[in-house]
Amino acid sequence: MPSRRTLLALGAGAALAAAAAALSWRAREPAVSPTFVDAAGRSVFVPGQVSRIFAAGPPASMLLYAVAPEKMLGWARAPSDAAKAYLATPYRDLPAYGMLTGRGNTASLEQVISLAPDMILDCGEIDRTYASLADRVQRQTGVPYVQLNGAFGETARTLRVMGKLLGVDEHAARLANYADDVTRAIVAFAQPSRKRARIYYGRGAEGLETGRRGSLTTELIELVAENVAASAGAGGLTNVSPEQILLWNPDIIIAQDVRFRDALYADGRWISLRAVRERRVFVQPSLPFGWIDSPPGVNRLLGALWLRSLLNDDEAGDVLRTSVRAFYDLFYHVRLSDPQMDVLLMGARNGR
Repeated sequence: MPSRRTLLALGAGAALAAAAAALSWRAREPAVSPTFVDAAGRSVFVPGQVSRIFAAGPPASMLLYAVAPEKMLGWARAPSDAAKAYLATPYRDLPAYGMLTGRGNTASLEQVISLAPDMILDCGEIDRTYASLADRVQRQTGVPYVQLNGAFGETARTLRVMGKLLGVDEHAARLANYADDVTRAIVAFAQPSRKRARIYYGRGAEGLETGRRGSLTTELIELVAENVAASAGAGGLTNVSPEQILLWNPDIIIAQDVRFRDALYADGRWISLRAVRERRVFVQPSLPFGWIDSPPGVNRLLGALWLRSLLNDDEAGDVLRTSVRAFYDLFYHVRLSDPQMDVLLMGARNGR
């Protein structure tokens, strides 16, 4: 996946240095709570009272909203008007301040400092490069920067760590228990003896971007099925040609965007695809966030349940609906109406 965390230039001018100095006490003063060791193995001094958190990217925004929305300074990426109907007030109307990480990052360090956060939070891939970037941002802003593991299998652990870090253990434990239940169910479903469907996941309106082997984007698919794009190599996103998709000839196609699904059925060049002939092209539910990725965060618990239902040909979906309602209540702080549920699953059940 092309680097999810490419930072904006970190040149420190005089104004930035002066502003950072005003906040540097946070890193220097004796920690009220013990030093926190984050997922990258970095020792971070976190203030005893953390009430203002800057989320570095969309997965961190979503995690923070789920665990402690009252501590959000805003969104890394603004929710759409359609998405806001699936988020709780007043949090859905918080401002968007941009991203420190990811493709098209838009936040500057000056913005971070002006918001005076107690902590910067990131959640996603963990490696030496990302740890180094976190150290640089922390050094130049004086704000503690914590990295948490965004791998799907670590979801429950990350939620519990987040709860302890922010002093909201009880609520975080409820979320983690839900994540444990989903993870156990999916692992049981994905036993090696089960025949694995071959799936292509197409991102964007044209559907020609996908995740290679080991990408966070296709992590769920690789857990329960075969990602046909794994043959394109390891790691990250890649662009593919229509000819390559035709060669792969997947059993199932999952579209991130409904326009890709519609194009597959409307354009005669795709008729030879097994997934098209058998009407096995599905659109991932995407309100307020995508269930497969976009972004790859706690939302993927929903994606795991949906994929299991899809692969089981569970047309009624009663178990899925019950689990989805519980998730939206716990993680998104909203009670879904029946019409909202119908909108969510439109195009995601019958492949049409």
